[in-house]
Amino acid sequence: MEWHEALILLLGLLCGLLVFGLPVAFAFFAVNIVGAVVFLGGGPGLEQMIRNSLTALTNYSLAPIPLFILMGEILLHSGVAFRAINAIEKLIAKVPGRMPIVSVAGGTVFAALSGSSMANTAMLGSALLPDMLRKGYDPRLAMGPIMATGGIAMLIPPSALAVLLGSLAGISISGLLIAGILPALALAVLFVGYIVGRCLLDPSLAPTEDAPAERGWSRILPFVRDVLPLSIIFLAVVGSLVAGLATPTESAALGCVASAAATIGYGSFDRNKMTVALLETAKVSVMILFIIVASVTFAQILAFSGATDGLIRLVTGFELTPLAVLVAMVLLLLFLGCFVDQVSMLMITVPFFIPLARSVGIDPLWLGVIYLLSMEIAFLTPPFGLLLFVMKGVAPPGITLADVYRAALPFLLLELLVLAAVVAVPEFGTWLPTQMVR
Repeated sequence: MEWHEALILLLGLLCGLLVFGLPVAFAFFAVNIVGAVVFLGGGPGLEQMIRNSLTALTNYSLAPIPLFILMGEILLHSGVAFRAINAIEKLIAKVPGRMPIVSVAGGTVFAALSGSSMANTAMLGSALLPDMLRKGYDPRLAMGPIMATGGIAMLIPPSALAVLLGSLAGISISGLLIAGILPALALAVLFVGYIVGRCLLDPSLAPTEDAPAERGWSRILPFVRDVLPLSIIFLAVVGSLVAGLATPTESAALGCVASAAATIGYGSFDRNKMTVALLETAKVSVMILFIIVASVTFAQILAFSGATDGLIRLVTGFELTPLAVLVAMVLLLLFLGCFVDQVSMLMITVPFFIPLARSVGIDPLWLGVIYLLSMEIAFLTPPFGLLLFVMKGVAPPGITLADVYRAALPFLLLELLVLAAVVAVPEFGTWLPTQMVR
């Protein structure tokens, strides 16, 4: 079978199963069974699938994924995260679009404590959206920053998807975790600038009088008490990585210990809440690990069938520059983001993109940052961006999905701007980890 026929068979079957609604992990397993029979010799190929499963699940580099997820779940279910958001809301005063700016600031803080974009969006939507609508904020200005800031959790460590990408693509996990910090902060600054600018141009978008009732020390005290101590969690994770004192797995474990200590310190430790946090962590982790198990065999089948090498030969035969190849990758990722979730994007593209990137001399770390930004954009891309549906779920009944789409559009454009900046200036994404190595 020619390589292009194998590619059409495997990807066509995969897309067909996904269209019919089969869960991602099971769709890949079904394709793997067909591929094992056709390309890996039947019985021996199925045995190889089992060996791959054991190898994937015992991969030590994947350990940070459940630990990072657990960090966020502990802070979310214990109520510590909500205390921090309330403290930030009291601190910010007398600025156009105050509450949307609170959602950006609070969401960025929680992103540094949680590896889940969807949990970030759901928490901010539940805590802030009803109050903003009650005060008279335009629904689009209220919802847009919450969704956009939710995606920042993918870039700032702890990021479970950054760990997954680094493991699947063979990219330095610690480098990838650190590399997302500058683009994430740039996004937060752009979001705040857009909110202030829009409210200055059109004051009707926000209420004229929207300031916290607290004054003086009573306004600052909640921030000192409920936010500053949480920086210890961020320092435990990022500081240990930057200083070279811990591996990603060790830093994730330190983060979990620091999160549990924070809940005890705030008197929020509760056995039932911790049980819920552990159960939610297990659900998400099992889903991700199932997909990883399937991805290992899928990549092998693509290699044995000749599809990977054939596609690389085809692309390199056009003698495209590395930048042209990279732009084509970005366009494909953005297109896929309109229809599939982030893990599926990784599963489908990593077996092709990483060998292709290495063959044309693209820095894998640079490509990794672009991957993360592209997946963040996919969270807000209609028609199937996951954060769009999360927002619709927490929004009042009168908010339509079209309203959610319109709210996300300006922030989607800002994210595309940052993505273009990283593509044009690689150092924007790779400078910080380079300094860490030095």
